[in-house]
Amino acid sequence: MQTGRSPATSYGSFVVGILGRMTRDKGTIDQRILRQCLGLSSSYLLTDTSMNPETGVTTWTTGFHRIVDILVALHHRGELELETVNEASKACSECWSVSGAWKGMESCREGVRGVAAKLKGLLDENGKTYRGERIYTP
Repeated sequence: MQTGRSPATSYGSFVVGILGRMTRDKGTIDQRILRQCLGLSSSYLLTDTSMNPETGVTTWTTGFHRIVDILVALHHRGELELETVNEASKACSECWSVSGAWKGMESCREGVRGVAAKLKGLLDENGKTYRGERIYTP
């Protein structure tokens, strides 16, 4: 029976699905695809929370944290690319802006803070560069 409603989005499911396919099909993490997923984070923030008011914040937060956990792992393996760090920083900035601009989404800022803290832990001691290269800052 069709209710006329589109199914709710889930950034968490999207990220887990992408990561699963990458590792299953290629055995490696393609950072180009990670950057695309990060670039979609603010759009998913809007759709997850608006299409599923009950659990949308959770699905979005789960996806955002999972993808950044992969970045942390790549960093520890010495494989994280500067371009990926820049895209993650940009995604944090965009999600912070979106969560503050839309009524009822203020609680999403906690998720952004958590991701930003993980990313900050990857930066050089000065907090402004990654492996000596400047990173995106809003």
